[in-house]
Amino acid sequence: MDEVSLNGEPIYDEEADEFEIEGDCAMTAYVGQTGVIQGENPLPPAVGMEFESYEDVYYFYSCYAKEQGFGVRVSNTWYRKSKERYRGKLSCSSAGFKKKSEANRPRPETRTGCPAMIKFRLVENKRWRIIEVELEHNHLISPAGGKFYKSHKNLGVGTKRPLQLDSAEEIQKIRLFRTVVIDSEDDGNSYVDEGEFRNNVDQSNQLKLKKGDAQAIYNFFGHLQLMNPNFFYVMDLNEKGYLRNLFWAEARSRVAYGYFGDVVAIDTTCLTDKYEVPLVVFSGVNHHGQSIPMGCGLLAGEAVESYTWLFRAWLTYMLGRPPQVVITDQCKSLQIALADVFPRAVHCLSLSQIMKKVPEKLGGLRECEAIMVALSRAVYHSLRTDEFELAWEDMMQRYGIRDHIWLQTLYEDRKRWVPAYLKDTFLAGMFPFKQSEAVTPLLGGCLHKQTPLKEFLNNYDPALQKILQLQALADLESRNSSPMLKSRFYFELQLGKLYTTNIFKKFQDEVEGMYSCFSTRQESIDGSVITYLVKEHAEVEENRMETRDYEVMFNTSEAEVVCVCGLFNFKGYLCRHALNILNQNGVEEIPSQYILSRWRKDIHRNYVHHKGCNGIDIDNPIHRYDHLYKRVVQVVEEGRKSHDRYKFALQALDEILNKVRLVEEYPV
Repeated sequence: MDEVSLNGEPIYDEEADEFEIEGDCAMTAYVGQTGVIQGENPLPPAVGMEFESYEDVYYFYSCYAKEQGFGVRVSNTWYRKSKERYRGKLSCSSAGFKKKSEANRPRPETRTGCPAMIKFRLVENKRWRIIEVELEHNHLISPAGGKFYKSHKNLGVGTKRPLQLDSAEEIQKIRLFRTVVIDSEDDGNSYVDEGEFRNNVDQSNQLKLKKGDAQAIYNFFGHLQLMNPNFFYVMDLNEKGYLRNLFWAEARSRVAYGYFGDVVAIDTTCLTDKYEVPLVVFSGVNHHGQSIPMGCGLLAGEAVESYTWLFRAWLTYMLGRPPQVVITDQCKSLQIALADVFPRAVHCLSLSQIMKKVPEKLGGLRECEAIMVALSRAVYHSLRTDEFELAWEDMMQRYGIRDHIWLQTLYEDRKRWVPAYLKDTFLAGMFPFKQSEAVTPLLGGCLHKQTPLKEFLNNYDPALQKILQLQALADLESRNSSPMLKSRFYFELQLGKLYTTNIFKKFQDEVEGMYSCFSTRQESIDGSVITYLVKEHAEVEENRMETRDYEVMFNTSEAEVVCVCGLFNFKGYLCRHALNILNQNGVEEIPSQYILSRWRKDIHRNYVHHKGCNGIDIDNPIHRYDHLYKRVVQVVEEGRKSHDRYKFALQALDEILNKVRLVEEYPV
């Protein structure tokens, strides 16, 4: 056995192995590069959060403890025989009980046996991961008392460091509300000589900001945080203290992720295509099939370290809950970062992005038009993996392109982007697998290749409000309109009552498509599993019809139906071929396992705003708090401008407070 624990419970003051880390806990400059979320208003600890070092975990938990109003003690530390730490436990300072003393005047008991703690351990990638959390205390805690604990003696709320600036007039001190940054090379002076900055700073290791961009970022974050107190952002600085990477997200993004976080797309087009704004967008799809934002970032470049920092920042904000599927562009450094941060997620490559590159990558070939047609047929028309392999091999031999490097990389990654390989992966409609389908960039309307950063930041909030407005309109239509039925099948009536309008209309296309399935033949029986062959006369290319055979397996005992076309996993509703088999077997209702809650209109989702009170959900206490907070801040801003306004605002707030209390005592 090569692992030992130097501490054991219960915890006593006199234990020789117990220790407390004071101040900044030997934090290094690297903390500012890791995306550890700390400082003012830190996130609560959650299982799955990861940190660069043991000390980083302590600092994070201490920041949280100081904000909540309790002290921290190291209750357990486990070492291997090599004296390497591999596991730890941090507890509330009121954990355990003091050892009974033989003294005439023993010190009074101040501990309560508080259970609040976190446990963490060293994992394979040499990072420290939180593995167990208890947030509840068995005693009163007060944020006002946090500063009096020894463990918080020297904790700060972040260091002020400069952004890249082009002139002395533009130097800004940006307060890092949620990033811990430790100065390692200077004395904390934020002012930088412009000439020295331009000569010595590695431009590839920082965001390329133009004149006015620093102030624009400062104003952008300030405005969004004023409008939404739960708006979140984190900054990553390089070794010189200059802005390298950014991440931000609205509070509603994390709530929406709780409902629709099974599949997440990460759009890096602006990086790969060298946009003026190096934007990365995290997105999902809501219950209407609409794209919704789940966070944004600005990266200095496509280095593995930048992607890793961004993904960890995003994952930490999402409370350590990784998605099941991630869809990205084809990029080696991005794939390495994903494998590190989301090791258990299925990683798919965007088929739309790959096919969009085909004309450019194959344009120099002698028979490029014929090759592109052959490639499209192999990708879009292959129902099974063996069909794709045969079609690909035929294309290689016929056109002599086996040595084409880009095609070689595509083939190596085929299991990540070819539809025939992805039919066992649920993709929620975020992976267009037909040639006629297209993907619209989430923020494409406010960002073009030459759009400057300041213009994008100005357009961001209006673009976001437009997305929310479209969702609100879709909610209204789904609640207040009755769908028009197009068939006599009960499947249609059943989902018409349950699904949102947009998703139901897509399902209706499959119900109508049942009429194009003109022949059904039983192929084999294996116990309760019957295999059918369904023939369909369908359009495979523009103006070209073709009869195709679709194999459908139906388990009569479990009411399970699986079609070779894979539509259910691609889109989240049953295909015409599966519906045809259910109907033939006398199954009038769609089995419950094929009715997904993510498409239902009758589920109350907390992040969806009702129009009851200025666009907020008046039934949600979080929305009420945010809305009232925003209005009170506006009063404070006006009240501070003069002595008379201050007195008037103070008096008015006192009157409002008294009236609000009366409403609670004497409800109307």
